Amino acid sequence: MTTEIPFHPLPVDQTDIRYTHGPDSTPHPDVPTGTTTEFEWTGSTVYPGTTRKFWVHVPAGHDPARPASLLVFQDGWWYLDPAGEIRGATVLDNLVHHGDLPATIGVFVDPGVFPDGEHPKNRNTEYDAFDDRYATFLLTEIVPQVTARHLISDDPERWGICGGSSGGNCAFTVAWQRPDRFRRVVGFLSSFPQIPGGDPYPDLIPGTPRKPLRVFLQAGHRDLGWNSPHANWLAHNLRVTAALAEAGYDVRLVLGDGGHTPNHAGVLLPDALRWLWRDASL
Repeated sequence: MTTEIPFHPLPVDQTDIRYTHGPDSTPHPDVPTGTTTEFEWTGSTVYPGTTRKFWVHVPAGHDPARPASLLVFQDGWWYLDPAGEIRGATVLDNLVHHGDLPATIGVFVDPGVFPDGEHPKNRNTEYDAFDDRYATFLLTEIVPQVTARHLISDDPERWGICGGSSGGNCAFTVAWQRPDRFRRVVGFLSSFPQIPGGDPYPDLIPGTPRKPLRVFLQAGHRDLGWNSPHANWLAHNLRVTAALAEAGYDVRLVLGDGGHTPNHAGVLLPDALRWLWRDASL
């Protein structure tokens, strides 16, 4: 089937671009609002001394006796905020209500902070690392609090993870390390160049047996360092995508104009989720 896309002229200036959100990013009177519950987590053993909030969003009408899909978002409140760019809960409500997504519980996890520390934010330590600590943190500390309250499917094909900037490479690393749990990945403007020791993926992906992942990536023409030979966010996202494509992964890359801003990511989120779950049994 051919899809016809309306004509839009390309802007000449690629730096100061803002995309308009679509209808799935806006509340509608005929779509019931789900329930969002806030939690605080202070007992981390993976990241000792940190405290954080996380939110669990359950779309309205979900049958609690039926296992739900799971979608974990990094930078929790930024991705949950209904007045922000991503509007994750609103998107979940709309897609689930219209049958574009299976019943999916969203978990929005803030990065850790050290309340009394000299360097209070632990975001880059958690998100930019190339190891399994953050995956372990989610699977042993956060997800069990969700499964204790809600019935979640055991099928890893129904588990997804999403993030932007450092949260984007974090999402990819979690799925790379634990494809037995997370198999659907959204990475917006991923900060692959910030991984300590360098971005391993362009060289690692071709030499590793293909993992059962489906990956949606977004990059910006004027992202950080876009015309630099080093620490070039655009170039690294292109290289990771190329490595995935050449290795036979189910991967999609959307390029946009503008800089390191979540605006385009928020506009794309509904279609990214549709694409990731396009063959799911609803």
